[in-house]
Amino acid sequence: MDNKLYPLKFEPILKEKIWGGNKLKEILDKPTISRRTGESWEISGVEGDISVVKNGPLKGKSLSDIIKQYQGRLLGKRVYQNFGEKFPLLIKFIDARENLSVQLHPNDKIAAKLHNSFGKTEMWYVVQADKNSNLIVGFKEGVDKSTYLKHLQDKNLSEILNFEKVEAGDSYFIEVGRVHAIGSGILLAEIQQTSDITYRIYDWDRVDDEGNSRELHTDLALQAINFEMRDDFRRDYNDIPNKSSNMVQCNYFTTNFVHVTKKYNISNGIDSFRIYMNVEGEAKLHWNDGETNLNFGETILVPATLDSCYFTSESAKLLEVYI
Repeated sequence: MDNKLYPLKFEPILKEKIWGGNKLKEILDKPTISRRTGESWEISGVEGDISVVKNGPLKGKSLSDIIKQYQGRLLGKRVYQNFGEKFPLLIKFIDARENLSVQLHPNDKIAAKLHNSFGKTEMWYVVQADKNSNLIVGFKEGVDKSTYLKHLQDKNLSEILNFEKVEAGDSYFIEVGRVHAIGSGILLAEIQQTSDITYRIYDWDRVDDEGNSRELHTDLALQAINFEMRDDFRRDYNDIPNKSSNMVQCNYFTTNFVHVTKKYNISNGIDSFRIYMNVEGEAKLHWNDGETNLNFGETILVPATLDSCYFTSESAKLLEVYI
């Protein structure tokens, strides 16, 4: 094991949004200033928004610098071979005080051709939801391209969208090409490919403080929408104390749910970094050379070569993410 590698926390990158609110500060204790903070980027390799370490000897170094220095020891040999120095995931908390735009993301092929980017497959875990909050996931049954275009033209798109009432603990898998939107009153964790490519198709006719509408991407979206999506977007999982339960397993990431009530050992042998997001309670992470608290709303990256790690808690719910 490289003695200089240890579990890494990063400074949150806070994003003001027209639809953002104050829950990131009030609930997750993020250092927000604006009352319209919509996103906290917990771990990011997106160009222009590279995460910076906030704990330990590597404090102040960027994620890019650390990947260059440690390569497969940090990411895992297989991950480093596939992605090089580009960190493959973007980890966020999102607070929607108002509805987000109705949107979708392109697949890898379209994103590479048009934007020199990865596509954007993602998943959501609902941390907190106000009463009667909804997510939009896909269309109602039987909607095809012509039906979509007619409703878009007539400005009544919401009539054909599939609304899902949600509560804390619900989990959703959002494949590329699937129309979706986070509804007002929802605070969630989002795990996605490293990409910031979004095609907006409807923004609820809202304008900013200067009276300007946000850009829509109607033509681009039409290339990327998949009207044949399966309805397996809601992901059930087990809540078995101190064992991991799979939520999502796809080509881009695996996410497990872990409810720590005593001790949870981080298993070795997957040749990948691991990320843990604390979505409820308080936990402590232990490794050979030390320990650190992982508080509610915090995220930590465990290097691939760090072994003999384990969590302890009386009760904490964690999302465990790896490639």
